[in-house]
Amino acid sequence: MGEKKIIKDRALNLNRRAFLGKTALGIGGAALATTLGYRFFSKDASGELVAQSGFGTKGELDALHLPAKAKRVIYLFQSGGPSQYELFDYKPLLNQRRGEDLPESVRDGQRLTGMTSNQESFPMVGSMFDFKQYGKSGAWISDLLPYTAKMADDICIVKSMYTEAINHDPAITFFQTGSQQPGRPSIGSWLSYGIGSENDNLPAFTVLLSRGTGRPAGQPLYTRLWGNGFLHSLHQGVQFRAAKDPVLYLNDPNGMSKAGKREMLDRIAALNDKHYQDFGDPEIQSRIAQYEMAYRMQTSVPEVMDISGEPDYIYKMYGSEARKPGTYAANCLLARRLAEQGVRFIQLYHMGWDQHFNLPAAIEKQAKDVDQASAALVADLKQRGLLEDTLIIWGGEFGRTNYSQGILTDTDYGRDHHPRSFSMWMAGGGIKPGMVYGETDDFGYNITENPVHVHDFQATMLHLLGINHEKLTYKYQGRRFRLTDVHGKLVKDILA
Repeated sequence: MGEKKIIKDRALNLNRRAFLGKTALGIGGAALATTLGYRFFSKDASGELVAQSGFGTKGELDALHLPAKAKRVIYLFQSGGPSQYELFDYKPLLNQRRGEDLPESVRDGQRLTGMTSNQESFPMVGSMFDFKQYGKSGAWISDLLPYTAKMADDICIVKSMYTEAINHDPAITFFQTGSQQPGRPSIGSWLSYGIGSENDNLPAFTVLLSRGTGRPAGQPLYTRLWGNGFLHSLHQGVQFRAAKDPVLYLNDPNGMSKAGKREMLDRIAALNDKHYQDFGDPEIQSRIAQYEMAYRMQTSVPEVMDISGEPDYIYKMYGSEARKPGTYAANCLLARRLAEQGVRFIQLYHMGWDQHFNLPAAIEKQAKDVDQASAALVADLKQRGLLEDTLIIWGGEFGRTNYSQGILTDTDYGRDHHPRSFSMWMAGGGIKPGMVYGETDDFGYNITENPVHVHDFQATMLHLLGINHEKLTYKYQGRRFRLTDVHGKLVKDILA
């Protein structure tokens, strides 16, 4: 059996002693090759131990279950719950019956949050913004999203999403991990574990955050949303910050040379490997892998984060905010650059959509934050030939109610959380373009056609990446877990 075969068979395996007994590689090189996805290390002309390039990081799956339509995902998560009534779900009846109480027959005793359950009435309210139809599908899109409207033939709008979660934390956790309870691996971690990365020098899973202008002090986010759960820690998401140091503690202290850093890592790897032989903890291997990735990221991260060389026409596409680090527009531009570099899962979070009050003014600002840049990302990937194998997802954790939270006035209203129906859109990566899928009733409260559950969305996303959602599993505490838990069905109608 050759060295490469041995390394593949024994990656992240507790039988470390047997592996080392069958390989001629040195301890440090063998340990690192094992933990970093079967990549090999050799000494360069100066005697430094360096990783051989071009292999990427292999995942747990020996082969994809299905022909993959997408190689990577860019998830534009709109945190807080965008109001579908102001964006994609046009309901003129709500304006016709503005101020009337929502019929009990429509709500039918469905659960409400504690913020509106004690209201004496539930006055219905339609959007203050106009809608028009766009594209071959005749999709209704709000005037708040003029750039999105222009790409109606490139996206698939799903108007029939639903979830059981009614509060932010469990709802976002549900979308990102498949469970409302914390502790499970996030989507990007599952993909890193299952199919690895195409890039030697960047993480398989990256995260970018931005705050909206609609409600700047809105709902916070927790780092566990991009956590690895019970998977090895090398699969956790890496947050890139809008700061001088995009990744904390990545740069070397003053006075440390590259050769000195390399020698230090080799010695740490040898010590860690000895510790692993004594205790058999796979997290020791993960730690070695993280040291090595950080070493390579010292060069790769500054290069990919430096957008100063982008031509003016690109900034014109994404908008003036793209020149400001940390904005949604700048993060969309960075997402394209990361996609070009083969990063598997690129997660953007844009906060500020939780508009319980002052919704008309807040959502106008929030929509302006994201509209041009989201459309530019689709167009930019398309012009580079990357859209066909990049899946773009845009949406939040739930929708908003069709009635006003608090007092309804002629110029102002708010909306509470509504899990029973909401909208999102997808593009590229095997999704059928120019399509509107699903429908809600005339009140927009309940789904009437083609409901899509959170687990159905997750199963469909994995399918586009060539993964059968029922077969990507990890055994933990005696049970085989998966992203979709024990649920989920493929939404075949939206596949190209």
